[in-house]
Parts: sequence; C-alpha cells; structure tokens
Amino acid sequence: MAGMAREPGVPGDPGTGEPAVSFERPTGSLVGSLLVATPLLRDPSFERTVVLLVAHESGGAMGVVLNRATEVPVSEVLGGWGGLADDPAVLFEGGPVQPDSAICVARIRAGVDGQGADRPTGFQPFFGALGTVDLGREPEPLREQVDAVRVFAGYAGWSPGQLEEEIEGGSWFTFEALPQDPFVTRPDDLWTVVLRRQRGLVAAVATYPTDPTLN
Repeated sequence: MAGMAREPGVPGDPGTGEPAVSFERPTGSLVGSLLVATPLLRDPSFERTVVLLVAHESGGAMGVVLNRATEVPVSEVLGGWGGLADDPAVLFEGGPVQPDSAICVARIRAGVDGQGADRPTGFQPFFGALGTVDLGREPEPLREQVDAVRVFAGYAGWSPGQLEEEIEGGSWFTFEALPQDPFVTRPDDLWTVVLRRQRGLVAAVATYPTDPTLN
C-alpha cells in the first residue's frame, strides 16, 4: 500500500514516538517537498492527496497529508493548542500510520532564529522556516515566535527505498513546497491548486476527473 511503511526504518523508529528530523536537506533528499498523488494512485488512503515530507533519509521517509481536514477541533483534543492552530483549526488526517498520535507542523516568524541555540523551545526545524513542535509543552510561549500551526493525527511512512519506488512507478509527482502550502485555509482545493501552478502538461492533470468512468 502506498505510503505505508513495510518496516519503519527512520532513525528514532516512528513506532516509539516522533522521528528525528534534520534542518539541512541532504543531497538527494526530498525533505520539505510536496508529494502530489498522480491519477494512477488509487489507494483510498492517498488518492488525490498532497503530502509534505518532514523526513527523508537512507532509513526511510515520513510525511503528513495536508489536504484531509477532519471536523474535530484542535482545542477539543489539545486544549490551548487550538488557539494557535490556523483556520480551519481542526485536526488533519496526517496518514494511516499511528492515527492516535499527533504531529504538529509550525512555521516560525520572520526574524526568529529557528536553527541555533535560541530557537523556540520545543521547535525542531526540518526545512527552512518549517519544523515540528513538541505538543507536550505549553503553547503560549510559542505565540510570538510562530505564525502558523497545523496539527495532524497520524502520518505516512515509507521504508528504505519504498518512496523512491513509488515515485518511479508513477504514483507521485514531486514539487517544491511554498511556505503557505501546509497552512492553506481551503485544504480541499490544495491538490488542484498545486497542480495548476506547475508548467506544461502537468498543470492539465488538475482537471482529471475524480471518477474517469463518468467522464
């Protein structure tokens, strides 16, 4: 199944908690990029999804689905974190792995050092201004340091070489992410929006019908 790790191989095994992620993008790594499901990917867990990769190393890859919002308010599950969550301030279905766990992705404000010793407490950068946040900490100290927050229930994980096989097999497009992509206010439109801003024939994929048999 696409996106399901055969054996979680990421350092800091995802089965034991949040995986470690690094700030620099290693050569050949797609961390910080978007995976956009192609029409060939019919797995219901990932059909028409847009995934942000938060880790991609020799031991595997991990990402969160950006365009599957639930109706559960963040405040209902995580209290004060609901006040920091961007609109829509609900939990998102991050993926089929460990759906009972939560991963928070945040973007630090311009001028805040997200890399050095003075980075916000509990913030672990993975690319640019983006990072994960420790939800076990109090949210209020972050209010002046981050300008966008989104919380995901579960994640998508790939074992070593699995993601590369899926990309080569035509299941995923890979694109550079824009800073606002993880925090859009209309997540249901993100698949179409990301495809439409590409060049050439790829942009035409945005018009591909949900059920081609009805076209």
